[in-house]
Amino acid sequence: MPNFEQLNAHDFHHVLEEQRGVSLVFFTHALCASCRAWKKLLQTYIQERPDIRVFEVNAETEMALTNEFEVFHLPSLFVYSDGSYHAPLQCQASIEALDNAIASLLHNPATDMP
Repeated sequence: MPNFEQLNAHDFHHVLEEQRGVSLVFFTHALCASCRAWKKLLQTYIQERPDIRVFEVNAETEMALTNEFEVFHLPSLFVYSDGSYHAPLQCQASIEALDNAIASLLHNPATDMP
């Protein structure tokens, strides 16, 4: 299974601004059981959707980003497209639900980050 590129406060904005296509930012924590389940799903998802990239942020060690994105529950996912922030991603943990939620969010224009 592929691993996700780790982002920290120093490279977060720069790396995401340079991305083309759809990127998901996945705030997680090693002790979070739901995070582990979502991580497995996302690993499968990007194998089936190689045009989508997933970046991981450790919510415990990257408190500045966790606070900036107002992350109160883990896991938390956010959608970027062509380097621009779109919205938080909330859906059931399934590939079909991910596809539908991402398509719905990308139907709207990019917005300001939280």
